[in-house]
Amino acid sequence: MALLSPKVYQWLVGVFASLGAFLFGYDLGVIAAVVASNTFKDAFDPNTSTEGLVVSMFTAGAFFGAGAAGPLGDRIGRRGTIVTGALFFLLGGGLQTGARDIHMMWTGRFISGIGVGALCMIVPLYQAELAHPSIRGTVTALQQLMIGIGAWLGDKGRDEDMLKTLARLHSNHNVDDPFVRAEYEQIKAAISHEHHNEAKSYMELFRSKSSFRRLFLCCAVQASVQMTGVSAIQYYSPRIFEQIGIATDDTLKYQGISNGLAILAQICAMLLVDRLGRRWPLIGGNVFNSLTFIIAAILLAKFPPGESTNLSAQWGFIVVTWLYNFSFSSTCGPLSWIICAEVFDTRTRAKGVSITTMVSFAFNTMIGQVTPEAMESVGYKFYFLFIVCNISNAIFFWALLPETKGRPLEEMNELFSSNDWLHEKNIEGSHAETAEMK
Repeated sequence: MALLSPKVYQWLVGVFASLGAFLFGYDLGVIAAVVASNTFKDAFDPNTSTEGLVVSMFTAGAFFGAGAAGPLGDRIGRRGTIVTGALFFLLGGGLQTGARDIHMMWTGRFISGIGVGALCMIVPLYQAELAHPSIRGTVTALQQLMIGIGAWLGDKGRDEDMLKTLARLHSNHNVDDPFVRAEYEQIKAAISHEHHNEAKSYMELFRSKSSFRRLFLCCAVQASVQMTGVSAIQYYSPRIFEQIGIATDDTLKYQGISNGLAILAQICAMLLVDRLGRRWPLIGGNVFNSLTFIIAAILLAKFPPGESTNLSAQWGFIVVTWLYNFSFSSTCGPLSWIICAEVFDTRTRAKGVSITTMVSFAFNTMIGQVTPEAMESVGYKFYFLFIVCNISNAIFFWALLPETKGRPLEEMNELFSSNDWLHEKNIEGSHAETAEMK
């Protein structure tokens, strides 16, 4: 049987690993429908606080799962951590399915969250490490579509295994391939430098200016993603649809269409991310997000939920929600995982991605918990927060975020070693030309 080409093999590995993100996306889609359903309301009689906990217990568990996955990924490897995360999700899913009361539901949500947090942390890291620089963004974007194994082997002193893994990924097992040899030597040199010059601890992320710059930017990226308003839209849009006079069955239908558009957007991101880069799509996505929230706030202010049944306003709000979901899913969503997975060096990558993923779920938990209370108490004015955050996000990334497209992972130290944190025009595209894959 003919061997798979390196690019196809990398794609298949990336797709399979990204099933961990699929679990997160599946939960996002299901829980939005569940909390809006009459069956859930009849079974648990939730108030806004109870409803918020059903959502936020999942992301709270994900916070701890992401924190544990960092050291676990270095100790037992990326694949072992993926398996562990999947088992936690399976256990939590069983508890939710058989929940007899709200406390059992919360417990199941928390345990499932631990598994998803671990998977969302380790999967993009694994994908970024195995992919060729020319398609790394595309492969890592699978994390959002489903919402370094070689370097890890080398770090454990298993040089022969590392060489074989690189050959399998890039050259149909040819260990003498020029690209494989060059990548092998580059990884070995990077690991050797890091072993002799950097401490293997979380404190290294704060002691080194280069590492702290990366940690700061990646934490900002993950926090900014949640402050775009995605959790408020994904978790509670069916409820908002109901408030503006749309029947329950129709709200779930429109939410399903929104999820379908998100998948289309994520496919577009996968196809274009290694051409367009990371920086400008992230900036543009935040600007467009702010426009959708401005329009949504105007519609809700002019046609208050419960007081108006204006059909045009209802459709306007639905379409704006769809546009937001498409914008987020094609820019901010996938790019947040790609950037955080690719900027850290070999020594700090697992720990750095662990911290940034924890930040993501911490903000996710906060927004998920406060949104139902905020929408009930201040209504459309809650959207002002997301308008301001999206605009400030765009300005922040325009000023501080360099372009990382096309750079080998081992060259990120050079990119972030500058004392000047402000973005320099000559950074963008300086390493865009990379060797073509076979």
